[in-house]
Amino acid sequence: MLDGGLGKLQKKMRGRLGDMLTPEDAFLSYYDVRLTREDMQNLKNDWLNDNLISFWQEYLEHEFLAKYKTSNIVLLRPSMSFMLAQTRDPRTLRDALPDFSRATHVFLPINDCRNVTQAEGGTHWSLLLISVVDRIAFHYDSLYQGNHWEANDVTNKFSMLLNIPIRFLHLQDSPQQDGGSDCGVFVCLNMRHLLLKRLLMASAHEKVSMSLGGRRVDASAGRKEMTKIIEGFRKEGERRRSTSMSRSPMGKKSRSPPRIE
Repeated sequence: MLDGGLGKLQKKMRGRLGDMLTPEDAFLSYYDVRLTREDMQNLKNDWLNDNLISFWQEYLEHEFLAKYKTSNIVLLRPSMSFMLAQTRDPRTLRDALPDFSRATHVFLPINDCRNVTQAEGGTHWSLLLISVVDRIAFHYDSLYQGNHWEANDVTNKFSMLLNIPIRFLHLQDSPQQDGGSDCGVFVCLNMRHLLLKRLLMASAHEKVSMSLGGRRVDASAGRKEMTKIIEGFRKEGERRRSTSMSRSPMGKKSRSPPRIE
């Protein structure tokens, strides 16, 4: 069984962005993520929350990863990474987590929140990439050693979960942020680069460097690009809804957000 606090947390995560949202709050439904207007405001110049990072992972999965049918790469959502970090015995979470039995690599957003009752707490994001095949966990932190303890702890939990030894490697040459609230943007952009330019481009027997040394991350441009992508999906959702309404005999205007799925 889950710890009592974690059981309550799961319910909170499931409900917090569901029926509580009014149509005016919602901006876009994209597969399993519903983005709000507040999310879009945060994306412009504030700290990225769980919801925005979850959207980015859904985007990478559906627009890119889905084309690689033989790939066994898992993008673990922030809520799942948080549960893993907060659970004393991660083996109790096997039914709640994805099946990692065939996974070659797992991406995990790491947050420094240590309060189990606060699902969106914390002040810093970093990225952990676990190479299951190499049994190494690569940690990319845009604030030097900001989440070192948290990432190492999650690595140990993951090692226990899979029952294999995993070596933790904090990459000291990771791109560093200048802005105080750009850590989540760095996580998203580094995740995309590592997934699309490294892992999915490599041949079966090719050794791939996991270092991001020398790579420059433009957080401002990244925010604008992410905003443009979301707004593009919203326009596409509106177009689809308009087409659907024109074919409906009722022709009733929907107050739900544009949906892509």
